Amino acid sequence: MFDILTLNKISKTGLNELNENYSVSDSCESPDAILVRSANMHEYAFSDKTLAVARAGAGVNNIPIEKCTEKGIAVFNTPGANANAVKELTVCGLLLVSRRVAAAYDWCKTLKGEGENVGKLVEKGKSQFAGPEILGKTLGVVGLGAIGRLVANAAFDLGMKIVGYDPFLNDGIKAMLPESTEYANKLSELYAASDYITLHLPCVADTKNMINASSIAEMKDGVRILNFARGELVNSAELKAALSSGKVAAYITDFPSDELIDTENVTALPHLGASTPESEENCAFMAATELREYLEKGNIKNSVNLPNAELEKNGDRLCVIHRNTLGAVNDILAAFSSANIETNGFVSKSKGDVSYTIVSAESVPESVKTAVESSDEVIRVRLIK
Repeated sequence: MFDILTLNKISKTGLNELNENYSVSDSCESPDAILVRSANMHEYAFSDKTLAVARAGAGVNNIPIEKCTEKGIAVFNTPGANANAVKELTVCGLLLVSRRVAAAYDWCKTLKGEGENVGKLVEKGKSQFAGPEILGKTLGVVGLGAIGRLVANAAFDLGMKIVGYDPFLNDGIKAMLPESTEYANKLSELYAASDYITLHLPCVADTKNMINASSIAEMKDGVRILNFARGELVNSAELKAALSSGKVAAYITDFPSDELIDTENVTALPHLGASTPESEENCAFMAATELREYLEKGNIKNSVNLPNAELEKNGDRLCVIHRNTLGAVNDILAAFSSANIETNGFVSKSKGDVSYTIVSAESVPESVKTAVESSDEVIRVRLIK
């Protein structure tokens, strides 16, 4: 029986994937695994029993990745599961920042009580909300992952020109984008060419505050910026100054901040990107499936801190998280050899400084697990019968 802790409301579609071998609760003190959406886990006290955390969504800023890796806890996410939902909201955002829809909507509500004068006041005041059409304009898409690609294709279908940038660009990505897409070799090229810029990338050390006074200076006058990725990608104070000067015409974000929330020409939404029943179901199903594969078989798919590694179940298996050194792998194999155990399956993959190895045999005794745990290179060992 595996104990699963839920830190947010998780769709039943996902929870239904956890069969009678699972006990699911929102108050478990020592869970085998944790299902989470947006709850902040940076101060969470992990139990020594916890093996995995699965985020029902793509971003993992709310999870202490390094801490989990040090404790041998696998962290999973669900890339692509909410891509269509975010794409649709981004397309909505394009129109909102172009046509000043939100400001116009708010203004119309102020006309309540004007009676028969409403029509005249509308005709007199509507010009203040005039904005450009997106047809024929250039959209710069920063990040060409699952969401960025969908946005680029949708915008192209609406008549926009597409300029893309992704440090991991390859022919496979290009094949999923409009043939006329132009690709920037560096961000400054995309900034200079774009009427609209939409962000679809994670917040890491290299991307935090990437929208700042320096990068904005490289953009067209009157650029419109969309951020449905992560709030921390934008330096709020420097963006606010650019909005005040008119350098940036409008900004829409799914991540409200106190500094920007009431700023003119800013549209702030309450993190609605993945807030659709379809997206929540997709994310929950994918997260639960990833947990089952890892807990029951030791297989890893879509981990952000450990490498993908899968091995067909064939008897017992030893699953080892260890330092990315040849010595660690040798220690694992030596433990099997010393016990005169013939293995029938082996896979070892690495990701940065960490590796993950699965070794299977018809029967693996606890003594082999104990021997592997004695290696200084080993972080965590599991024996799955």
